[in-house]
Amino acid sequence: MKKNTIIAFAGKGGVGKTTVAALVIKYLVEHGRKPVLAVDADPNSNLGETLGLTVDTTIGEIRETYMRDPQGVPSGMDKVNYLELLVEQALIETRDFDLLVMGRQEGQGCYCMVNNILNSFTDRLISSYQYMVVDNEAGMEHLSRRTSGRVDMLFLVTDYSLRGLRAVKRIHSMLDSLHLQVEDLGLIVTRCPAMLSKVFLDEVAEIGVRIVGQIPDDSMLLDFDMERKSLLDLPADSPAVSAVEETVENYVFEKQVI
Repeated sequence: MKKNTIIAFAGKGGVGKTTVAALVIKYLVEHGRKPVLAVDADPNSNLGETLGLTVDTTIGEIRETYMRDPQGVPSGMDKVNYLELLVEQALIETRDFDLLVMGRQEGQGCYCMVNNILNSFTDRLISSYQYMVVDNEAGMEHLSRRTSGRVDMLFLVTDYSLRGLRAVKRIHSMLDSLHLQVEDLGLIVTRCPAMLSKVFLDEVAEIGVRIVGQIPDDSMLLDFDMERKSLLDLPADSPAVSAVEETVENYVFEKQVI
């Protein structure tokens, strides 16, 4: 078994990838697959909120604060130790998993030094966990920077729409340019009807990625969102929970990725 296993999600905004990522974290935790590090690498996502957590600090905010005042390192502390301390403080720790939020991309200016320090520390941090679940932005820039170029299972997520599928197609086409070593990948379809149309399936075939998960519409997801409840508390009879469990067991455990 690898020292740690990296499971990542990518897709356009609004297709439900953050929800699926949260439900995979739920599965890992409930089946004793710990420790788990959840990484919110989508500036527009709300992984922390779906997990019932309040996020106070992001890596992006740490980077910007340092760049505004590089000389603001406390007396007696070098910049490396200072930045690493800030990252440790940004890490949200819970009994079952920890969460690190990457936040926005860098602004203008040269961030090479600070990024190198942050990347080095987050690489060491990641090695302390058996599993890492990454919720990505569509461009996947954070993914290529924060996982040492390796992903064990990449789930491309779309809702049941051609627009979502075409976003998946764009993401799939850019994988080689990101220099990512992806061990396995598959497509998850959310808000899925009982039967997929031929038009939809033809589009999937053109992309060349197999469907590994079909998540049906689940009214419980909307109820939990409206009531601001953590998706970790969804009951076992939730259709979405059952579908994600089947996907993980059939396409992750069976392939001995985990």
